[in-house]
Amino acid sequence: MNNTNTIIKLDNVEKHYQMGESIVKALDGVDVTINKGDFVVIIGPSGSGKSTMMNMVGALDLATKGEIFLEGQDIEHLEESDLAQIRGRKIGFVFQTFNLIPTLTALGNITLPMIFQGLSDEERNIRGEKILQDVKLSHRKNHLPNELSGGERQRVAIGRALANNPEVILADEPTGNLDSKTGLEIMGLFQDLNKKGKTIILVTHDLSLVKYATKVLKIRDGKIEHETRSKK
Repeated sequence: MNNTNTIIKLDNVEKHYQMGESIVKALDGVDVTINKGDFVVIIGPSGSGKSTMMNMVGALDLATKGEIFLEGQDIEHLEESDLAQIRGRKIGFVFQTFNLIPTLTALGNITLPMIFQGLSDEERNIRGEKILQDVKLSHRKNHLPNELSGGERQRVAIGRALANNPEVILADEPTGNLDSKTGLEIMGLFQDLNKKGKTIILVTHDLSLVKYATKVLKIRDGKIEHETRSKK
């Protein structure tokens, strides 16, 4: 793999799960190339393999067969501790249910991942304040999650994903718990991040989000059924 523009590559990836006496192929021979600066939307019905594929491209899980490369590095043969470090630096995660720490403020949630990368208190606070500005939440920095609206909580979650300035933002149904107006605002934020050079990978069942993509992957029964690239 020598294309310097490629950030994530899945090469003939399979993921098998044991269900009783049978084996389920959640992914079945998937080939995917994601380039730096792509805005990828992965769609498919429930049970199609979307979440499994998200775990693969996010280095959250390893393949049963095939190879997964992150910036040219084969992650299949790394120790979990090394994988966690790479994940922490290279990929930011945003979840449908926000997954915020209820006892930490907005600033505290955003700066939390920085601790694991060894940043000092001062460095964390300076970077956290800047991220709060970027996600337009400076005025809410000392509020706990239960004092924030759904949209504000998702902005905090996006801010946390940006904590270590990763190249890739991986979002799992990021608008799923939001009303349509707030969902549009969050998608606008993802668009802005993409314009600034972040690679966005968004997993969803909401077909209306396809319009934001530069690349759409439609998955069904563990296989890529259709792949389209826009001329954006």
